[in-house]
Amino acid sequence: MAKELQVLNALDAAKTQWYHFTAIVIAGMGFFTDAYDLFCISLVTKLLGRIYYHIDGSSTPGTLPPNIAAAVNGVAFCGTLSGQLFFGWLGDKMGRKKVYGLTLMLMVVCSIASGLSFGHTAKGVIATLCFFRFWLGFGIGGDYPLSATIMSEYANKRTRGAFIAAVFAMQGFGILGGGIIAIIISAAFKDHFKAPPYSVDPVGSTVPQADYVWRIILMVGALPAALTYYWRMKMPETARYTALVAKNAKQAAADMSKVLQVEIMEEQAKVEELSKNSSGFGLFSKEFARRHGLHLLGTTTTWFLLDIAFYSQNLFQKDIFTAINWIPKAATMNAIEEVFRIARAQTLIALCGTVPGYWFTVALIDVIGRFKIQLMGFFMMTVFMLGLAIPYHHWTTKGNHIGFVIMYGFTFFFANFGPNSTTFIVPAEIFPARLRSTCHGISAAAGKAGAIIGAFGFLYAAQNQDKAKAEHGYPAGIGVRNSLFVLAGCNLLGLLFTFLVPESKGKSLEEMSGENEEDDPTSETTYNRTAPV
Repeated sequence: MAKELQVLNALDAAKTQWYHFTAIVIAGMGFFTDAYDLFCISLVTKLLGRIYYHIDGSSTPGTLPPNIAAAVNGVAFCGTLSGQLFFGWLGDKMGRKKVYGLTLMLMVVCSIASGLSFGHTAKGVIATLCFFRFWLGFGIGGDYPLSATIMSEYANKRTRGAFIAAVFAMQGFGILGGGIIAIIISAAFKDHFKAPPYSVDPVGSTVPQADYVWRIILMVGALPAALTYYWRMKMPETARYTALVAKNAKQAAADMSKVLQVEIMEEQAKVEELSKNSSGFGLFSKEFARRHGLHLLGTTTTWFLLDIAFYSQNLFQKDIFTAINWIPKAATMNAIEEVFRIARAQTLIALCGTVPGYWFTVALIDVIGRFKIQLMGFFMMTVFMLGLAIPYHHWTTKGNHIGFVIMYGFTFFFANFGPNSTTFIVPAEIFPARLRSTCHGISAAAGKAGAIIGAFGFLYAAQNQDKAKAEHGYPAGIGVRNSLFVLAGCNLLGLLFTFLVPESKGKSLEEMSGENEEDDPTSETTYNRTAPV
C-alpha cells in the first residue's frame, strides 16, 4: 500500500524546512521566466508596429496588421500548449528531474534568440521572432506540469497548497518584472534619444535606436532561468516518482533521507508488493474514466474558461487603457514614450491587483480550501466584469477612468486569489503518480487553448462595431463592452464546472488519487467524490 511506505509518510508529515523553500525558489524562478516571456510581448507590439509597419502620410503611427498581431501575441501560446502535452507525458515516462533542465535550457536559448530576430524586412524579422517564440512557448509549456508535480510531490500534506501556490505566485512577479524592466529600458532610451511626437514628425518620432528597446526587453527573460539551471540539476528525483513509478525504494529512501535529514528505511519488498497489487490502469482505460474522468473534465474545462478571460485581459490591457483614454492617443507620443506609458500602466495593475491576489491564495488556500477559493474567484470575476460592461459608457467618459482601472484591477485580484491559482494547483494533487504530470499537462493545455482563443479572438472581437472606427486592417468587431459580457459569461460557466473538482485540502496525494486503495476497487475512496469536502 502506498500509505504504508515510510518514505511517503515522512514527506507527508515533514515540518516546513529549508528544502521546501529552496524547491519553491528553484521551481518558482522558472515560473517567473514563464510569465515574463509570455507577457512582455504585449509591452512591445505597438513599438513593433511603429518600426516595421510605418505608412508614409498616415495620420496615425504604424500598427501590426491583424494577422501579424495575432501571430506575434498567440504563437508562444501554441508552443506552450504543445509543450504542456509533450513534457507532461515525458515527465511521467522519464521522471520529473530528467526533463526539468531541458525545458529551462530551451527557455534560455529561445529568449535570447527572440531578441536577436534577424532580417532586413518586416517579414523576415517577424517570421524569425514568431519561430523562436513558438519554441520558447514549447519550453515554457513543459514548466507547468513539471513544476506543479515536483512541488506537490515534495511538499507535506498540511501546507502543500501554499507551497504549490507560492511557485505559481512567481508568475505575478514575472509580470511585474516585465513591466519594471520595460520602464527602465524605455526611460533610459527616451532620455538619451530625444524624439518629437508622431503628430509633429511621423518619421523622426521613431528613432533608429528604438529597435534595440524591444530586443533587450525580450532577451532579459533569459537571465532568471539561466541563474537557476545549476540548482535544478542538483535537485533529487521526487520520492513518489522513484518509489511508485520507477519502483526503486532504495533510491527513494536515500534521496529523502538526505533531503529530510532523517533515517528512512528502504522498503523494496513493500514497493514490489504494491506494484503487484496495483491495477496500473492507463489514461485511456475505463478504470481511469470511472475513477478520474469527471475530475479531468473539471480541471480542463475550468482552466480553459478561466484562461479565455485571463489572457485576453492581460494581453490587451494596453488596448483597453487606450480605449478609456488612460494612455494618450498614439499620435501624441513618440515610439519609446508609448512603450514607457504602456509599461507603467501594466506595472500599476500588476502591483495593485495581480501580485496581491497570488499571495492571498498562498496565505489562505490551506485554510479555506481550493474549492471555495475557486468558486469565489469565478463569482467575483463575473461580478466585476459585469460592473465594467454594464455602465461601460460611464467609465469611458472623462474623469471616470480611475474607477474603471480600480474595477479592472479587482478582476485581476480575484482571478489570482481564485481560479488562476487553483486550476494550477488541483491537477497536481488528485491524479495517480504515474499519470500526474500527464494529467496536469492535459489540464494546462486546455487552459492554453482558452488563452489562444482569448489572444486571437479578443483582438478581433474588441474592435469598434463601426468599421470606420476599427483599427486599420481589422473588420468591425462587437466592441470592448460586448467583449466584456462574453468574458463574464465564460467566468460564470467556470463557476458551474468547478463543482466537478474535488477538495484536496489536508489529504495526502495517495489518498486523493486513490492509490492507497488500488488493490481494492470496491473500496469507497476520495476518487468517487466530486463534491467538496
